[in-house]
Amino acid sequence: MGQLLDKFHGKQWREKQIRKITDKVYDRIKNQSGRANLTFEDLYIAVLLVYNDINKHLPGPHFDPPSKDQVRAMMQTCDLNLDGELDHEEFVRFIQQLTADTIIIVSQGLIITLAVAPAVAMATKRATEGVPGVGKVVKKLPNSVYASLVTLAVVWFQSSQQGV
Repeated sequence: MGQLLDKFHGKQWREKQIRKITDKVYDRIKNQSGRANLTFEDLYIAVLLVYNDINKHLPGPHFDPPSKDQVRAMMQTCDLNLDGELDHEEFVRFIQQLTADTIIIVSQGLIITLAVAPAVAMATKRATEGVPGVGKVVKKLPNSVYASLVTLAVVWFQSSQQGV
């Protein structure tokens, strides 16, 4: 349960995850291309890989990567030395800007899950108590344990749906 709750530590956790994904993708593209910096073609491949990892590792809906035109425009704003390529730190800034909206959506989904699921659990507990067989167990469970179990079940269900 500690590992599950570790995912909800907030902004630092999300930034750390994005940085891990960014570093991994940058190193992979750099090693494949053999160049020190990323060209536009390398950058677009990197964007596709980053969005693939975001969709795998962060909870929430599937996110589509931006178009080539959007990537080209953002590349020009992040290319601080104006050499037409992005170095590692420029790439990190690029990905942070690119994924800012995505991270906000993921955060909102987590807040809704963690706030709404316990409320729904408590609202439905009385109805569940009337179910034959299950009702006796539900009556014996303290409200906090019941709400926690339902919340964990919702989080688990959301995570399993992402893998599909």
